[in-house]
Amino acid sequence: MSEPTDRDPADARPDARSDARSHPETYRVARGEQGVLTVEPYKSELLPLWRFATPDKARESAVAITERFHAYLEAGDVVGADMARKFLQMGYTRSRRYANHPGGRKYDGPVPVDRKGQSGAHGRAELPRGPEDPVKAESARIFKQAWDAVEQVEAYTRARAEHRRRFG
Repeated sequence: MSEPTDRDPADARPDARSDARSHPETYRVARGEQGVLTVEPYKSELLPLWRFATPDKARESAVAITERFHAYLEAGDVVGADMARKFLQMGYTRSRRYANHPGGRKYDGPVPVDRKGQSGAHGRAELPRGPEDPVKAESARIFKQAWDAVEQVEAYTRARAEHRRRFG
């Protein structure tokens, strides 16, 4: 692994042009899903596996992503393992959004043009929740179970802590 750079940690996050496998020091392990759709090459490896439209697709997806998680971990690739965890988490959160909001739209109105890479409401009101979609709720349950399971893998929690210690 390379030594950490002198760059400001806020500038060290990889973008879509980065290769976090070759430069794991640029990757910041964080809570949530930050970077899930920008950190390469993992985005390109995991996104084709990610599906949640039906419980069968969610189950197949969660199994495939969990297998990748374990493969990354066995290879000593904590960045890949963390990205796989993020895809499982995103499977849960997106399934829950569609379970709660028909069509997946959570907020009223258009997304502001000048949002500077942030997500969330941006001052927009949350749309009322519709009746829960049981199909999407089951997809969410499947992903949540897989996400919780990888969070309990001791080798992952140790590697993640070591990555944070070394690179911030």
